[in-house]
Amino acid sequence: MQKKPHQERTFVILKPDTVQRSLMGEVVARFERVGLKFVGMKMIVPREEQLLKHYNKDDAWFLKKGTRIVADLEAAGLPVTKEPIEYGRDIINTIVHYMTAAPVLALVIEGNQSVAVVTKLVGTTEPATSDVGTIRGDFTLDSYGHSSYENRAVRNLVHCSESPEEAEREIAIWFEEAELMQYTTAQERIMYDVDLDGKSE
Repeated sequence: MQKKPHQERTFVILKPDTVQRSLMGEVVARFERVGLKFVGMKMIVPREEQLLKHYNKDDAWFLKKGTRIVADLEAAGLPVTKEPIEYGRDIINTIVHYMTAAPVLALVIEGNQSVAVVTKLVGTTEPATSDVGTIRGDFTLDSYGHSSYENRAVRNLVHCSESPEEAEREIAIWFEEAELMQYTTAQERIMYDVDLDGKSE
C-alpha cells in the first residue's frame, strides 16, 4: 500500500549522553510537540556489529572527515601523528566504543517530512555550532576539536537519519517490522482530517 506523505518515517537514537543526563523526556517531548508520532521505541545496549552496519562508512568518508580533523589539530597547534584516513576511521571506532558502553533509546518516528523536521529540531552535528533552540544547541556544548583532542566521540546527544532512504535502511538494522506500531493519533485526525468527518483527505 502506498504511504501518504505524513507516514514518512525517520530513525533516531538518543545516545548514552542523553540517557545518562536524564534528557530523554525533554527530547521526546520536543518531537511530540511538533506533531511527530512514535511508531517504535526500545531501550537497548547496541552491539558492535549492529553499529558498524548502521554507520556503513567508506574510505571516501573516512578521508573527508580525517582531513577536517587534521586541519583542526593544525589550527590548534597540536601534533598530527597519523594519516587523515586513520583519523577518519578513529571517528567510527570511538563512536562504537561510546555507543556500546551504556544504554540508548532507539526510536522510529513518523510524520510529514519527518526526516527534515527531526534534523531541524536536533541541530547541526557539532553542538558548539548548533543554533539556540535546537536540541544540541540547548543541551550541550561539545565540539569536534575538543573530542579530537581527547580522542573520543563527540557528545552530541542524538543520531538522526539524513534521508528517507537512509532511515528505512537504519530502521531495518534496529527493528523488526512487527515491532513497529500502526495507529492514528488524535493529533493526526486534527491535522489531516480536513472536514473532521473521520475521513482522511
